[in-house]
Amino acid sequence: MNKAKSIKIAVVGDVHDHWEAEDGEALKHLGVDLVLFVGDFGNESVDVVRAIAQLDIPKAAVFGNHDAWYTATEWGRSQCPYDRQKENWVKQQLDLMGEAHVGYSKRDFPELGVTVVGSRPFTWGGSEWKYNDFYSEWFGVESFEESARRIAGAAADADCENVIFLGHTGPTGLGEAPGDPCGRDWKPLGGDWGDPDFAEAIDRTRGSGKHVPLVTFGHMHHKLRHTKHELRKSCFVSGEGTVYLNAASVPRIAETERSKLRNFSIVLLENGTVSEASLVWLGEDFAVVLEQILYRQTESATACS
Repeated sequence: MNKAKSIKIAVVGDVHDHWEAEDGEALKHLGVDLVLFVGDFGNESVDVVRAIAQLDIPKAAVFGNHDAWYTATEWGRSQCPYDRQKENWVKQQLDLMGEAHVGYSKRDFPELGVTVVGSRPFTWGGSEWKYNDFYSEWFGVESFEESARRIAGAAADADCENVIFLGHTGPTGLGEAPGDPCGRDWKPLGGDWGDPDFAEAIDRTRGSGKHVPLVTFGHMHHKLRHTKHELRKSCFVSGEGTVYLNAASVPRIAETERSKLRNFSIVLLENGTVSEASLVWLGEDFAVVLEQILYRQTESATACS
């Protein structure tokens, strides 16, 4: 068993091409021990993935639906800006990310006392199995059951007892309202748009005796499509004490006439338990300009704000 320790984790929400060299400097300034990427780097944005893959910080990543934008769907293939007979941007992204890509896999960080396990890569979310040709060709997976088995199998091979799950879309079971962490916020409003295979894999991992302190993901942006009066709930705590964190604060870089701000979600893990989760915005000098506490463990209760 690996002894857990106190570590600082940065979660980078959907990038959508908003990544700069200064983001790597910001992560070092924050002093994080580990950085997790939830995918959607851009529409098969090879250059963005290349830049992130070169980060000299312990990291793990999954890919999102936009990372197979011109490959997974018939509509996307019809819009493809490159010659698919000569180039394959999905393969280039996977090759560039290498071992840091944990979709259907895992990466052990024994020095930190955690293993990061990735859910189904390139997912769109929802309770319907879609893009079977894509998943069959790339991963040999043709159903939610096969997908859940792959994710849970990766977790079973984890060297550490503390397993952090990293996905693009979150799991089912976090609510069906439009503003819930994985709630459908487009018409028809409502419904759980999480991944059922992800939820099943988490349950199986818990059942095997592993500890799951954190499940983090993106995809469903904090800004809701149907209203400007509220934001999506970005945090949920299960009865088992697992913190579920939606990190998709988009756009993650905001510019004004006078300044540029960039956001990261920060998770503090104390001896295998999440003690705090927050969303921070850093200014051009990398100082924290704004901090929103999303979750804080207390002696009497655990709750998301």
